[in-house]
Amino acid sequence: MMDMTEMTEQIRVKARELLSKDEVACVIGYETGPRGIVRPFFAYEPDEADRLVWNDRCAHNLTTYLHDWKHPRGQSQMPPSVGIVVKACDARALNLLIQERQLTREWIYVIAVVCQGMRDGDGEEAPLQARCGRCAERTPVVHDVLVGEPTVTPARVDWSDVQALEVMTARERLAFWARQFDRCLRCYACRQACPGCYCYECLAEQVDPLWVGIGIDFSEKFFFHVMRAYHLAGRCVDCNECERVCPVNIPLSLLNRRIVREITELFDYTSGLSPDEPSPLTTFRPNEELTL
Repeated sequence: MMDMTEMTEQIRVKARELLSKDEVACVIGYETGPRGIVRPFFAYEPDEADRLVWNDRCAHNLTTYLHDWKHPRGQSQMPPSVGIVVKACDARALNLLIQERQLTREWIYVIAVVCQGMRDGDGEEAPLQARCGRCAERTPVVHDVLVGEPTVTPARVDWSDVQALEVMTARERLAFWARQFDRCLRCYACRQACPGCYCYECLAEQVDPLWVGIGIDFSEKFFFHVMRAYHLAGRCVDCNECERVCPVNIPLSLLNRRIVREITELFDYTSGLSPDEPSPLTTFRPNEELTL
């Protein structure tokens, strides 16, 4: 198995080549910051490619930054091409954005990396992040160049976290989510980190019509999170960025995964596996039958 030093070098070589030949205007990847923490990095010059890294702390879903490279509203000129480093869950987010016509595939050079999971905490003995422990996807579904050795894994079947929620009564579940959402600061970090949240004007900040206020009353916080979860129904790729960035550790992925499971069981559909297959909740087939 290729080690992370070799994988880092392959990423740097490809990024340097793309920037040297002006095939892309920027490569979005990861670097190690001054405090030793891995963070997003934007390489614009060939020499900057040497700052790119790959290891088990490259947790960010970088596809969120691709929203800055699509057409501004009212403009039609082609944006410059961009390169991006993606993991398996990130690649599905990329397919989602392509399928929803937020991005054009030809404008993006995908440096896909076979991922063995991200670590939660410092030190080599730190456990895998919860999302990585239950994820069976290691090889990205889309790439222009693949770094690492492809692995074949079984389909995801671990819904134990969702099943623990389902054994509760309706009253117990309501109390559980009430406790979680009451801690919300309305900082919108979850929305900003989510690649599927890209509206120019979020419903949470819309004033005409006013669906929800900007205060932190419990009812407003509850409505915001339920609304966001339903907006992601059939679209969430389970990258867990929303929960990872939450400053008060609300288990947002649990809410999203409950809906993901529902979509999987009802429609046999997994978001982001293909850029050509739309969500079943955004399509209508007259002959479709749904068995409940």
